[in-house]
Amino acid sequence: MIFAAGKGTRLKPLTDVVPKCLVPVADVPLLQRVYLKAIEAGADRVVVNVHHHALQVINYCQLLQARYGTDIISSDESDALLETGGGVKKARPHLTEPVLIHNCDILSNCDLRRFYSEAQGADATLLVSERKTSRYLMFDADMRLVGWTNVDTGEVKTPYQQLPSDVRLLAFAGIHVMSPSMFPLMDEWPSRFPIIDFYLRHCAEMRIQGYVQPGLRLLDVGKLDTLAQAESFTI
Repeated sequence: MIFAAGKGTRLKPLTDVVPKCLVPVADVPLLQRVYLKAIEAGADRVVVNVHHHALQVINYCQLLQARYGTDIISSDESDALLETGGGVKKARPHLTEPVLIHNCDILSNCDLRRFYSEAQGADATLLVSERKTSRYLMFDADMRLVGWTNVDTGEVKTPYQQLPSDVRLLAFAGIHVMSPSMFPLMDEWPSRFPIIDFYLRHCAEMRIQGYVQPGLRLLDVGKLDTLAQAESFTI
């Protein structure tokens, strides 16, 4: 599943006329880059959620399917943007096995096939790295998710009364695998919610793990000042 519904406000004025997922990098739209990478990793169906300039995205999805042959299904959020967790919840009818979820504005050298393979057996697996940021996911010695923190404000979210003393702070990379075992837990959630809040609520009862790929290179192309970097990142 490719998250492509965002409004792309950090990419204005480009996103006034095109959706973020169709912004080109080295003449190739972000959506196409992630779609092709998913196919190379073995995906036989791709679900794309749409909201901002939804018709443009739906039409482009049809072009991708006609050109490359792999099924691509639009999950329409035109009426209301459902955030990342709500987007997965709405798309559940199309997700019948462990699903690789990828933000459309993330470029990386992640080996998606290996990442997907390593995720089997867990309820969810999150690609993480030691990238410097202000907000981190927290993992125990077995790389199980135990919480979240904002190191600038000191805020902590965790279902545990006491965190391990050797907790490891790692940055989420916007790529994860969710098993259908997590889907029933979404029934108690509203139609709109962030996926990280969902993972944090249930990490004490489900196996939600982090995965670090050695040598991971990652670029968030969600801002205008990173587009120039993206050109050289992909060449």
